[in-house]
Amino acid sequence: MIAPRFNRLIRTAFAVAAGFALLLHTNAWAQSAAPDPETEVKAAFEAANKTMTRGPADIKMLEEGVLKLPEGFVFVPQAEGARLLKAMGNRPGDGLIGLVFPQAEKENWFIVVRFINAGYIKDDDAKDWKADELLTSLREGTEAANADRRARGIAEIEVTGWVEPPAYDAATHRLVWSLESKEKGAPATEERGVNYNTYALGREGYVSMNLVTGMNTVEAEKPIARQLLAALEYDQGKRYGDFNSSTDRVAEYGLAALIGGVAAKKLGLFAVILAFVAKFVKVIGVAVVAFGAAVAKRFRGKKAAAGENPPAPPQS
Repeated sequence: MIAPRFNRLIRTAFAVAAGFALLLHTNAWAQSAAPDPETEVKAAFEAANKTMTRGPADIKMLEEGVLKLPEGFVFVPQAEGARLLKAMGNRPGDGLIGLVFPQAEKENWFIVVRFINAGYIKDDDAKDWKADELLTSLREGTEAANADRRARGIAEIEVTGWVEPPAYDAATHRLVWSLESKEKGAPATEERGVNYNTYALGREGYVSMNLVTGMNTVEAEKPIARQLLAALEYDQGKRYGDFNSSTDRVAEYGLAALIGGVAAKKLGLFAVILAFVAKFVKVIGVAVVAFGAAVAKRFRGKKAAAGENPPAPPQS
């Protein structure tokens, strides 16, 4: 059973929602407030419980490869994962494959798994990039975009530094990076959300697995994200090295765009997420607290009726 830990996880998800801003489109934010959020949260959790897969298991990454999900993790498929994201006030976005959650006690994170069919991404620019220059560029772009935020009456943000500078492994064609940002004027001690971004390049695009967590725990959880990245395998014929220059589509951007371009989108919607959270976190929090005990009891009852010993529920 997973529901009780989902309850705690959703409260954490609101706390880390700033790092999850890529999943929300600005012009859709005003429409995202469901008339009955408690009902939708409950329904989303119930659907996830019915369809989740526990590790160890092979999870198909569409027609691209497989994620060898280790023991101690659960996978929620696309439809139910999208529903959970919506229940947390987010737009699922493009290419969603599913969500990964922990089963271990007292862990509060989740991973969003996507495949982006961008075409073959050339990685030759990785040898030339400099982390300091990338960070400066991101800061300048964010500051320029603050003029638009001021005009729209939403909070300005600033990039404070790398959680982890971009690192690309040319042998495995995997990229890892993470950026820290905050609302301007926010205390340095205030807990902030963060995305720890991992990517695996393939012949036709890339799989991204983004860990959504908090700044206070990200250092301890980096190995989890890297473990899952290493557990991803492309199928024969779909691997980066299978690229055929005479037939395959090449992406319109290089590897550096997965840092600069993606980060800009996330940061550009940072304040919109904060506004949504401020408005709805209380009602959602009350809803999941009330929902948790009832669902936990119901699922334990189902296990007992089936003559099974219920496993410990995953911690959210």
